[in-house]
Amino acid sequence: MTGKAQHVAVLMGGWSAEREVSLNSGKACADALEGEGYRVTVIDVDRDIVERLREVKPDVCFNALHGRWGEDGCAQAILETLQIPYTHSGVLASALAMHKERAKDVMRAAGVPVAEGVVVAGSIAAKAHVMVPPYVVKPVAEGSSVGVFIVGKDEAKPPAELASSKWALEELLVERFIPGRELTCAVMGNDPLGVIEILPAEGLGFYDFEAKYAPGGSKHVLPAQISPNVYQLVQKLSLAVHQALGCRGVSRSDFRFDDESGSDGELVCLEVNTQPGMTTTSLVPELAAHAGRSFGDLVRWIVEDASCDR
Repeated sequence: MTGKAQHVAVLMGGWSAEREVSLNSGKACADALEGEGYRVTVIDVDRDIVERLREVKPDVCFNALHGRWGEDGCAQAILETLQIPYTHSGVLASALAMHKERAKDVMRAAGVPVAEGVVVAGSIAAKAHVMVPPYVVKPVAEGSSVGVFIVGKDEAKPPAELASSKWALEELLVERFIPGRELTCAVMGNDPLGVIEILPAEGLGFYDFEAKYAPGGSKHVLPAQISPNVYQLVQKLSLAVHQALGCRGVSRSDFRFDDESGSDGELVCLEVNTQPGMTTTSLVPELAAHAGRSFGDLVRWIVEDASCDR
């Protein structure tokens, strides 16, 4: 790197349901940043984060937090208040993207196809079908496929787990199940990268938490074996979502592609991730490598893109 080495604080851990994933992402990024010549301080984020940041005095914060508080605009607002440059998206884009239904409103307005859905309390979703099966039930503001239930067309009632106290008071998104293939595409700055098809390992029905993070949990096909028209459309829509939500740095958009639906199939955007995973099994490092960027080059780019007022 040119000039004096910057001091980067890697924010990781936190207290969301995705804490363990964040710890893995943060460690990988911290190691890579040290390899790139940065002075790195790792912070396992707790509620004393303001005091810790004032003590550490970093030049930049690399936000490797996932899930609520770290990815939904709250941590970003603290960094804006302290005027510490940080990576990934800003307050508004982070808050919008984390709330799946609000994000879908923005996507829909930008001409990006999304699945029909409704937001209800967990207690309501547990009593009876609020949509004709098949459908998917998931928390409206979680990531990494935490708490996702797929309700098959022949199931007489919702999953029993929804009646538990864990979900009863949660806001849940119930949306139409889109059959077909799982596709994902990342955007760096304003450049869409390649498209991966994700094939869960045998015995895993969809790209759930285990498929995402367990070794061997899924197979990644890069480039995805789809028609050039669909491949380019996924890239185009990923960039459209990134720009419509006001994302910065790196984002990753997830899609379902039903290639048996009509002559051209049906392509639907499920969600956008403003702080995608950076673990050894994560998709963004794989997409960056396919574009010719090493992991070290990727994290360096992310740090150099950091700023306030994002």
